[in-house]
Amino acid sequence: MASDKANACLICTGRQPIHPITRLYRYAGFIEWDTGFSQMRTIPSPEVHFGSPGQTPGHLRDILAEQITAVPAGGTINWVTYYFRDLRLAKALIQAHKRGVRVTLTLEGRPRIPYANDAVIALLSGPDGLGEALRIVTLPGVPSPATKSWKPQLHEKLYCFSHPEPVAFIGSFNPSGNGPGDDPDIIREIGDQDCGYNALIGLKDPVLVEKLTEHARRLHQSPPGLFYRFTTDTSSDIHGTDTDIYFWPRTGAHPVVQFLCKIGSGARVRIAASHIRMESAVDIMAGLARQGVALEILAESTLRRVTPRVEQRLASAGIRFRRIHLPALCPCISNLY
Repeated sequence: MASDKANACLICTGRQPIHPITRLYRYAGFIEWDTGFSQMRTIPSPEVHFGSPGQTPGHLRDILAEQITAVPAGGTINWVTYYFRDLRLAKALIQAHKRGVRVTLTLEGRPRIPYANDAVIALLSGPDGLGEALRIVTLPGVPSPATKSWKPQLHEKLYCFSHPEPVAFIGSFNPSGNGPGDDPDIIREIGDQDCGYNALIGLKDPVLVEKLTEHARRLHQSPPGLFYRFTTDTSSDIHGTDTDIYFWPRTGAHPVVQFLCKIGSGARVRIAASHIRMESAVDIMAGLARQGVALEILAESTLRRVTPRVEQRLASAGIRFRRIHLPALCPCISNLY
């Protein structure tokens, strides 16, 4: 439930009742609700992979590394991501490019820590790098004071592969770490998603894979301009067999808010989110609690993303609220980002 100033996407599953528990996923978190219906799936089930402090560090980046290796010459890899600091993954993309895989990588050029991606950019843009397959995007925006963050950013985490079977991974994970010996100053500031709480969801519905791959290639070929939010592409949501995907920025109502407005009394809603900032969403959740909806919220540990004011309002409404804190021995922060 973060700002809509960033390019990002939302995926809503269960437009028709598919399973006793269906899910709504936002790039910054998850919402889960009970439907009480069951129906046989007619499309391949998504792969859902979780990273956490309880697993070997690098679990999610290793999944991406395996996927890169599995794509043969003539296949395609299309990535869009915000942070990319993993030099080993960058080298794997270069090797794929050299063996004849058609690679596109679209990368945010001005993340919150401006120099965070510099080492990977230097490698990929070098003489033995990706060449024109690399696209560094800096989205135009309204000038803002140095103390304000009004700059739009490419906030997507999208990894599309043609082989060994077509799949499009979305989720909260981007390769923000660079293994042992990484820069501690950067890790303290942005966290290391190789050991934080994150997820990758591998979508296999042919419609979703095709449209998401087209989206990644379109961003690579023609990055969004200043008035992107007012173009047709902004409202070109993707509708799969049982899944809807929404893109940011958008001019219409927030899909999560629309979803919450449809929840009936007696329902049970669980939310895991890194960002909860929209006052309208907090108002709606508090109203649902008063109507008898059972809400549970797992929130990010940093107060910048979920403020104490939001926490107090939710708790005062009787909503079960808990922040995710990593073990003291883990050097990275919780990062459902």
